[in-house]
Amino acid sequence: MLDEVHEECGVFSINCNENAIFNSILGLHALQHRGQESFGIVASDNSKLHSYHFQGQVSSVFDDVEEIRKSLPGNHAIGHVRYATSGSKLGAQPISGNSEKFGDFAVAHNGNLINVSSTREQLIEQGYVFQSDIDTEVIVHLIAGSTKGNFLEGFIDALKQINGAYSLVAINQETIIGVRDPAGIRPLVLGKLGDSYVLASETCALDIINAEFVREIQPGELVVINPDGELTSVFPFVQQKSSFCIFEYVYFSRPDSIMENRSIYDTRKEIGKTLAQESPPQNNIDMIVPIPDSGIPAAIGYAEHSGLPMELGIIRNHYIGRTFIQPTAEVRKVRIKLKFDANKHILKGKNIILIDDSIVRGSTLRNVVVMLKNAGVGEIHLKISSPTIKYSCFYGIDTPDCKDLIAANQSIEEMTKSICVDSLAFLSVDGLYQAVKGETRNDTVPQYCDACFTGNYPIGK
Repeated sequence: MLDEVHEECGVFSINCNENAIFNSILGLHALQHRGQESFGIVASDNSKLHSYHFQGQVSSVFDDVEEIRKSLPGNHAIGHVRYATSGSKLGAQPISGNSEKFGDFAVAHNGNLINVSSTREQLIEQGYVFQSDIDTEVIVHLIAGSTKGNFLEGFIDALKQINGAYSLVAINQETIIGVRDPAGIRPLVLGKLGDSYVLASETCALDIINAEFVREIQPGELVVINPDGELTSVFPFVQQKSSFCIFEYVYFSRPDSIMENRSIYDTRKEIGKTLAQESPPQNNIDMIVPIPDSGIPAAIGYAEHSGLPMELGIIRNHYIGRTFIQPTAEVRKVRIKLKFDANKHILKGKNIILIDDSIVRGSTLRNVVVMLKNAGVGEIHLKISSPTIKYSCFYGIDTPDCKDLIAANQSIEEMTKSICVDSLAFLSVDGLYQAVKGETRNDTVPQYCDACFTGNYPIGK
């Protein structure tokens, strides 16, 4: 995946830990791939909440960790990395709230609520003031306005009034709560670090703090961690069919994470192997070339199955950071050169299979193809390790409108000409399911959310 579709967000929490803030910073850094625009932490010292928000990446504050720890006293914390999927690009979570009944609390959200505008309007009519257009703030106001007897009951009451995809962590003075929506679209895992429980979007956030993976939070499950470190689990919502996002396997999760007891890295290699079975290499191919970094595991699987060598024909610059330069015509021309460079020594005169995980708009991919041809590459046969993306996602992933999705508006032949490659092939939907789950798609009751490929939305959009 180039820079055309973006991750949703990442959440993290830890309780009863004297290094809660430092571990939260490390955990959020491990989840940085899920959101690079901002991050935040809210900590509890059992009597008061303290918050810290930063517009930028977690690594930007590594030199200030001690100052951040001083500003966030407490042994319990929740954190969030954000990529804006709804609302403005500015703003950060967790979002704090207050009610006379529940006191101070904060919520961090991975996912996206749907049909939330009417609820927002009702809250505004009731006198609630919104500080942002982030949909998580709707949840915060619903909690604050609940008439239930305690924070947990108010939290559940609020979630019963919304619809959409969410993995949430929340905190008040004494309690941490974690929950997945009844369809389980977004991930949430449970770990243990000594006597501390950890909740995170992915297992890679557990690894970085040496926490032990315990299990995944189940769809519709809500866990409560009290100040004594005791965990209880309830299922307060009407259960739905599990619809975990299959695109987590294709792109969103980090390769070293585990989802549904499967290695993301191994799964992506299997996806590449299945792609090679469905779309074997042409006879004159010299090498497999992945688009880094997202195309590498699938390219390894493709190369292993086809017997062709895989070479790093494209070198990625990992040190460009984030730029706030306005996208002028000049910047657009050099943007691809800032991120990638062709390894001309091994590419010149070669016919290649170019592998990436998906195509969204196709515009950046065209620039990569031009770069490769300028490096002397002969034929370029593009193979994509996922099906065609024809539909927008409404569950917390930043996908364009259908009018901007190249596969929704062009045939394979038209895309081949548009991207300027010699051939183009995509993995089939059944091939993706076979690689991920070892079985074909159940068209009556799909095993995953695959709406971006099929238009089959598991919950209302």
